[in-house]
Amino acid sequence: MEKVSGDVIMKILGLLDHHQDLVSAHQVCRKWNLLASDNHLWSNLFILRWGIDRSLFYAPTTTTTTTHSSKSWKHVYAVQDRCDRVGLGLKIIREGDDYFLIHQGEIQRHLGSRTPQPGTQDPSTSLAARHTGDEIMVRNECQMGILDRILFFIGDLETASAPAKRGRLL
Repeated sequence: MEKVSGDVIMKILGLLDHHQDLVSAHQVCRKWNLLASDNHLWSNLFILRWGIDRSLFYAPTTTTTTTHSSKSWKHVYAVQDRCDRVGLGLKIIREGDDYFLIHQGEIQRHLGSRTPQPGTQDPSTSLAARHTGDEIMVRNECQMGILDRILFFIGDLETASAPAKRGRLL
């Protein structure tokens, strides 16, 4: 792969018509990872999926001090895809073992993971855990950590919105 020129690789990547194929190309090697992040490739994929009108509306803006975009087309594509999957409102979603707070397609906060944290015992590898019930306790601790974070966030949200609620009652 190292002997293949960047131009040839870009032509190959340009033929891909699905974002999952381009994401898979990231895993080939470092060179492909860099080339598969090209803004032009992601812009073309965005236009293929959502059309030119939406691409003009959602196009990443350039900052006035530099010619670089504040956000890449890859990021814009990911946000739009997430909006299509989960909607625009405030949501808590699970991707793999991780939980995220999402608002308008943007990840606002990582809430935690269901996998055991470093320092806790992995229940699948422990014979003693299978016999003593520690497996259930470790799994419950991981889930409770996520639930605690979600509940604290909802509590913070309630506190922040209390003045607005009082204003509507008057």
